[in-house]
Amino acid sequence: MKWTSLNELREKYLSFFESKGHLRLGSFSLVPNNDKSLLLINSGMAPMKKFFTGEVTPPRNRVTTCQKCIRTPDLERVGHTARHGTYFEMLGNFSFGDYFKNEAIEWAWEFLTETLEIPADLLWPSVYEEDDEAYAIWKDKIGVKEEHIVRLGKEDNFWEHGSGPCGPCSEIYFDRGIKYGCGSPDCKPGCECDRYMEIWNNVFSQFNNMGDGTYTELEHKNIDTGMGLERLACVMQGVDNMFEVDTIRNIINKVCELSGKTYGANADNDISIRAITDHSRAATFMISDGIMPSNEGRGYVLRRLIRRAARHGKMLGINKPFLVEMCDAVIKENKVAYTELSEKETLIKKVLSTEEAAFSKTIDQGLAIIADLTKNGGVVSGEDAFRLYDTYGFPLDLTKDILAEKNMTVDEDTFNALMQQQRQKAREGRKAADAESWKSDGISFDNVVATSFVGYTDEVSEGAVGAIAVDGEQTGVISEGQKGIIILDTTCFYAESGGQVGDTGIIENANGCFVVENTTKNGGLFMHFGTMDKGSFSVGDKVNAVIDTARRNAIRRNHTAAHLLQAALRKVLGTHVEQAGQLVNDKAVRFDFTHFSAMTTDEINEVEAFVNAAILSGITVDNREMPIEDAKKMGAMALFGEKYGDVVRVVAVGDTSVELCGGTHVDNSAKLGLFHIISESGIAAGVRRIEAVTGMGVLDTLLHYKDIIDAAAAAQKCGNFEELAVRTAALVNDGKEKDKKIAALEAKLAGGKLDEIIKNAATIGSVTLVSAVLEGTGGEELRSMAEKVKGDNRNAVAVFAGINDGKLSFVAACGSDAVKAGANAGQLVRAVAEIAGGKGGGRPDFAMAGGKDISLAKKAIEAVEGLIKAQIGE
Repeated sequence: MKWTSLNELREKYLSFFESKGHLRLGSFSLVPNNDKSLLLINSGMAPMKKFFTGEVTPPRNRVTTCQKCIRTPDLERVGHTARHGTYFEMLGNFSFGDYFKNEAIEWAWEFLTETLEIPADLLWPSVYEEDDEAYAIWKDKIGVKEEHIVRLGKEDNFWEHGSGPCGPCSEIYFDRGIKYGCGSPDCKPGCECDRYMEIWNNVFSQFNNMGDGTYTELEHKNIDTGMGLERLACVMQGVDNMFEVDTIRNIINKVCELSGKTYGANADNDISIRAITDHSRAATFMISDGIMPSNEGRGYVLRRLIRRAARHGKMLGINKPFLVEMCDAVIKENKVAYTELSEKETLIKKVLSTEEAAFSKTIDQGLAIIADLTKNGGVVSGEDAFRLYDTYGFPLDLTKDILAEKNMTVDEDTFNALMQQQRQKAREGRKAADAESWKSDGISFDNVVATSFVGYTDEVSEGAVGAIAVDGEQTGVISEGQKGIIILDTTCFYAESGGQVGDTGIIENANGCFVVENTTKNGGLFMHFGTMDKGSFSVGDKVNAVIDTARRNAIRRNHTAAHLLQAALRKVLGTHVEQAGQLVNDKAVRFDFTHFSAMTTDEINEVEAFVNAAILSGITVDNREMPIEDAKKMGAMALFGEKYGDVVRVVAVGDTSVELCGGTHVDNSAKLGLFHIISESGIAAGVRRIEAVTGMGVLDTLLHYKDIIDAAAAAQKCGNFEELAVRTAALVNDGKEKDKKIAALEAKLAGGKLDEIIKNAATIGSVTLVSAVLEGTGGEELRSMAEKVKGDNRNAVAVFAGINDGKLSFVAACGSDAVKAGANAGQLVRAVAEIAGGKGGGRPDFAMAGGKDISLAKKAIEAVEGLIKAQIGE
């Protein structure tokens, strides 16, 4: 066998299986499509589960792919060993009810021994201990010596995951040589040593696990082949681990160039070099598939990877932003197979640079806090770990990494409890009761023909009732007054998808009328949700479907506006702008997009003007299907991470906007009337949101603005609204003058209070302690008093409790010499706040907190003297 590059290996594999009648598919997105069981795609077969289950018909019964994958269970180990990584590629050849064991085994052997020319005597097949069929194929058809075929038990060579399709496996191992072995004369595949490395795994899905310990034969048997590309490259390049493979080693070389370190020269440096290499690969691919850093879900995984890489860069002495340069190296090594990396390069770099810059602002503060928390060893509290996460952006695994280097641990139970509280609040904030009422989970429609959609051209359609569900159960009839779901064989109702809401309207015939309140889609079935207003329907009845045309037209206007809006944003802000989500209904368009700062007023005005210019130009909107290759030649924009078939629908507003889209649109831009942006805001790191209206929505908004202006003018007794600006400016100036006078009076009062409190100051060692409970004193007044004490006396420690409007606040401040003596404001305020049922913290020289139980304010302040003594060792 000869040395082969990773990129060449990928192409050889895919070309080989194309020659065996397989359809080559590009890698699916790392973001699972309609699969809530996975956070990220983690195997070659994961995005094709519905092909295996029969829920979705595959484009061909033979498919081959090289799939991008992310696995993060061992994230904290990445870098510490050369075995662990988060990003990898899986080669796969799949049969959906077509060929089976004979072909799968023969082709695996042919590819390895003939295409790659791996010596046959270095390859060892394994089979499930009861799979005599596979054993016979290896022995009699392939001609492998019996002593080279290993039978292994269910744990090693039988794939199943609860009830459902399952089956035996046949793996192929590569013999790396005696030097990797354990020395045992019985050493062979299945041994725990490193000599035999699995490079190919054929899963023969031939049984159905009934869930009660019994198995039945599947009518249609499948093949699921998995082979790690990096692992195969290790074999073909004669290297020990994935970090030595050519493309990955080139990325390592970039880390070494930036850091001035040599890989292999220092074990600690090697950990950081490997971590940066792996995380740069993973982050680059995740962003290219539309994942943005956030504090939840897959966005949190990305944030952890970026911040972990940034911290390891700092450990290597890279004291400047460097992840964009790492991105260059990743793209260079992978763009031949993944063209989306080049297409999304601007966005990827913008996300990386923004996230790295945000983390750099807090990393030094966070590291200083960790250093303070680790002075005495032991266990760091869950509260402190959560504060590092919530305030300074330190993911828990990053804190654990740092603590592990000091042989310390963290109270993960408390941290997780605090995280759960935060997530619960977020979930409650997002919950939409209306959406909950339309969930169709649990309803399974049997033997129903897929719906034919004619709604691009028709607003009324004839069809037959294919299925009915009432109270969550499939039934044959729906009667007057009942809520339910109706499925038709043909419909003009658009089903909710792509951010566009579903149609409403009526389904009727001479015997009844069903009012449709929402339309969704389940596979190929269009589900019309609503209420039987009169009469009844039965399965098989002929009916007419009539959409609410006025509502659909408003939705059309807003959807076409979303396309023009994206074109405008890319022109005004830059090509890094990508759609990150949208909601199009009859009231407005809500458009989420990638951008990293708030838009200025001028930018908003320029975007609005661009869209309105396109509207007033009366551009014909072309909405038609075409082969995806033709769409790409037109420059059609695709949705982030979306997987498209060979034929796609393209919506073109002249040359202004060309996008792949399955939604409904106007046929001329002039039908939008006007376009107006109502708001622009941030919804996540690197993601902005615009809400806008068109048509009558603009008129309604203008009338609403006029009502507000008229009311304000009347309240200020303006003769007309033109006087409103002058009168408002005068009121603001008057308010500012009054604020200054109030602030001066409050400062005078605070000074008087403070002089009295200082007279009763206590001396503890070298520290002067000033403390008190102050009625009618709010947070800002407390802050100024504490800062004044600290500023006037470097040995002073001030701790105050303030009660104002039913709220309890604490503040602590320590002068510079007091801090040197051991006083710590952050720890002080946290301790006193906890006495009153609150929490908080901050810097060693200044901190604030809130309390819950006002009655315990005095007790909390009385505890300060003992806390100070403990801190300074008195």
